Amino acid sequence: MTDGVQILRRNRPGTKAKDFCRWPDEPFEEMDSTLAVQQFIQQTIRRDPSNLEAILKMPEVLDEGVWKYEHLRQFCMELNGLAVRLQNECKPETCTQMTATEQWIFLCAAHKTPKECPAIDYTRHTLDGAACLLNSNKYFPSRVNIKDSSIAKLGSVCRRVYRIFSHAYFHHRSIYDAFERETHLCKRFTYFVTKYPIIPQEILILPKLDDEVPAGESEA
Repeated sequence: MTDGVQILRRNRPGTKAKDFCRWPDEPFEEMDSTLAVQQFIQQTIRRDPSNLEAILKMPEVLDEGVWKYEHLRQFCMELNGLAVRLQNECKPETCTQMTATEQWIFLCAAHKTPKECPAIDYTRHTLDGAACLLNSNKYFPSRVNIKDSSIAKLGSVCRRVYRIFSHAYFHHRSIYDAFERETHLCKRFTYFVTKYPIIPQEILILPKLDDEVPAGESEA
C-alpha cells in the first residue's frame, strides 16, 4: 500500500519479459508472508545483481539459519539457468567425468555408492538432490524456524554446487563468462560461502577477480 493505492506485486498475463517485476521495492518489515525472505532476496537481486554486499546483508530481525537456507535455495534456482546453457555443449560423450582442470575429479553422491558421472549428469543429479533436500518436510518443515541440525546439511550441498561452477569455468569458459556477466552468480556464491563460512577455503579453486588460477589437487 503506497499513499492509499494498493500495489499488485504480480506479473499480469501478457506482461512482456522486459516489464517483469516492475513494481516498487517493499521493505522487509512490511512483507507479510512465509515467503518473505525469498521475496526480499529476489527483490534485492533484481535491483542490482552485482551488488553482493546489499544482496547478502541480512535484515537484523532475521535468523541467520533461515537466511543461509533461503540463499541456497535461490542459488540452486538460478543455477538451473547455467545447467540449461551447458547441456548443448557439455555432453556425456565429451565430458565423461565431472572435472575441474586435470587435477580435480569429483564423484557423484546421487548413487548408492558415490561414483563417476558425466559432468552434465552430475550437474542434474546435484541440482535434483539439492531440491529434494531443501524441500524436505523432514529437515525443513518450516521456512520460518529451522533447526541447527538441518542447517548443518547445507555445507555438503554448497560443496557440490561449487563444483558445477568449477567445471563450467575450466571447461566451458565462454558459457560461464556469458552467464556470470548477466548474473554474477558464482561471485555471489563464493562471497556467500566465505562470509558465513560454510565450506573450507581450500576447495574454492576458482580465481578471485584477477587472481591467477591456483593449483589444485585431485579430490574424490
